[in-house]
Amino acid sequence: MMESASTAAPRVGAKAACEALGLSRATFNRRAKIPFGPPPPRRAAKPARSLSEDERRRVLDELHSERFADKAPREVWATLLDEGTTPTRKASSRP
Repeated sequence: MMESASTAAPRVGAKAACEALGLSRATFNRRAKIPFGPPPPRRAAKPARSLSEDERRRVLDELHSERFADKAPREVWATLLDEGTTPTRKASSRP
């Protein structure tokens, strides 16, 4: 029975193969020595409105400048808006 489940598992999945043969998935996994553990990390999709690398670098340079060293990002944003400049493009800039 274990051999049948092992043969069918790659095609239909371990759960379906075990259910069809009346075999416990725990037994199947124990005997097959399938390693348990967290799945490999997945890369998150990049948001459409995210900053480009150049824009990100300009924003960080501005935030790390001597002028804004002791200010919160919102204060920097307000100051730059008052001056009529922003380090990002209009479509993706948000406070």
